[in-house]
Amino acid sequence: MSCFDIKNLNLYYGDFQALKGINMNILKNNITAFIGPSGCGKSTLIKSLNRMNDLIENCRITGKVELFGESIYGDMDVNLLRKRVGMVFQKPNPFPMSVYDNIAFGPRTHGIKSKPQLNEIVERSLQDAAIWGELKDRLGKSALGLSGGQQQRLCVARALAVEPEVLLLDEPTSALDPISTGKIEELLLTLKNRYSIIIVTHNMQQATRISDYTAFFLLGEVIEFGPTENLFSMPVDKRTENYITGRFG
Repeated sequence: MSCFDIKNLNLYYGDFQALKGINMNILKNNITAFIGPSGCGKSTLIKSLNRMNDLIENCRITGKVELFGESIYGDMDVNLLRKRVGMVFQKPNPFPMSVYDNIAFGPRTHGIKSKPQLNEIVERSLQDAAIWGELKDRLGKSALGLSGGQQQRLCVARALAVEPEVLLLDEPTSALDPISTGKIEELLLTLKNRYSIIIVTHNMQQATRISDYTAFFLLGEVIEFGPTENLFSMPVDKRTENYITGRFG
């Protein structure tokens, strides 16, 4: 079953076409990686999946994007969409408040006020993000005092607190050290049992390690999309040649 069905998606910033005829079915409870050189459309597409591009002036989109069969560019409420499709950005961005309030922020926004219920959500979300043990005694402390890796896992927990169906991650480990990167990768492999995960990465090795499916982007187009093990099974020299020239197949 697909979580996202993308059909002939084109995106324009003014007169510039950033995405060209994207067609893709992204499967539920899998990790799908978007890879390719800078400026090729990876982040543009992922931000289209929860309508972050709505915030950009002169952005225009044609085509269809469906979340579990519902058009996200139809009558769907944007706030509901962003609850169902959570996002973690490249640079950790905890709010300047306590660890507890970072996690409770989303549920409170969606109407949950009960302290016992919020306590349960905070603990569950931090457990899900594999950081409860590190932070359970620091819930009242500022999130800005955490390490970079802890901040990023906190941001994952914050996204999970509103119980999304899909988790988007835009280069979530590019600013992290190898140990923190490994913890995030282990976390994602655990979370895919309950969430559909889409990750933008520049790192082909990371895509090989954690993703079930990989899409190669070049100049706003999807050059190849399929099971990761199939895409990376060709000889390295041939894959590199095809990746540069766009000749996959």
